[in-house]
Amino acid sequence: MYFFDSNVQLNREFDKEIKELKNTITFYKKEIDKDKKTIKELQDSLQLERFAREKYLMKKKNEDIYIIEIDTLKK
Repeated sequence: MYFFDSNVQLNREFDKEIKELKNTITFYKKEIDKDKKTIKELQDSLQLERFAREKYLMKKKNEDIYIIEIDTLKK
């Protein structure tokens, strides 16, 4: 009887692990789709410039950039 109980416990643990791995797979597939979309958009030079400006705060030689942070905490 103990042998049967240990197998049931192992099966539950394996089922839980399988579920977690499937969730991980789904998450990474969504991330891959987002990255593919970003790569496709960055083929355009204007989009590449926009991405560099927003993500890495790059600028042209004759312009200034101001970073405005909004306090989202309620007082």
